[in-house]
Amino acid sequence: MSLKRSQVSKQDQLKQAAAQAAIDYVLKNLEDDSYLGIGTGSTANCFIDLLAQHKGRLKGTVASSEASAQRLRDHGISVFELNNTGGVQIYVDGADEANPALELIKGGGGALTREKIIAAAAEEFVCIADQSKLVDHLGDFAVPVEVIPMARSYVAREIFKLGGEAVYRQGVVTDNGNVILDIQRLHPIATPKALEEKLNNITGVVTNGLFALRPADLLFLSTIDGVQTLKPSH
Repeated sequence: MSLKRSQVSKQDQLKQAAAQAAIDYVLKNLEDDSYLGIGTGSTANCFIDLLAQHKGRLKGTVASSEASAQRLRDHGISVFELNNTGGVQIYVDGADEANPALELIKGGGGALTREKIIAAAAEEFVCIADQSKLVDHLGDFAVPVEVIPMARSYVAREIFKLGGEAVYRQGVVTDNGNVILDIQRLHPIATPKALEEKLNNITGVVTNGLFALRPADLLFLSTIDGVQTLKPSH
């Protein structure tokens, strides 16, 4: 039990270190009249909690989920609708997997659609993750797909034709009122951009958790030897 607690503690420390690196970057680069996009998940939560110490320097934030929006408000940080901001300068979020091109799998928490919207609207996408998330090829982590409920079975059959197995995420309804299918058996994903497009072209799919057409611009990767700053390798 003590070993498990130690492992959890170390994981939390790595997440905190990556989040702190992003805080330092945001404080240095965010312009006074710009909005900050905030992601969803445990590492994003670390970022939000650290951000609370600097809330006086923020014009406002745009959150990728109701959970993150509530956490920001609990810290007294203003949250705005993306439609009312004209975009965000920097978007900070975690990832479930990242490859050297900074193409990502995201959506383990179910917020992939709003995450993808804010990433698309952001001038810069900063990813924060611990060393376990960096992989040579995406696909070990299941690719989430947000689906209109009535299309769930049809989409699952179409995913099967692409070589994947779609698993319905039981009991989960997204902030948009849709369901999640998690695609397994895709590893390795040789061409993430092409697969992202194919999945999005299935009727009934809202979007999927591959962030390859719009990858991260910067990755703060926390390791046991410190935080590495990675840019896409092509």
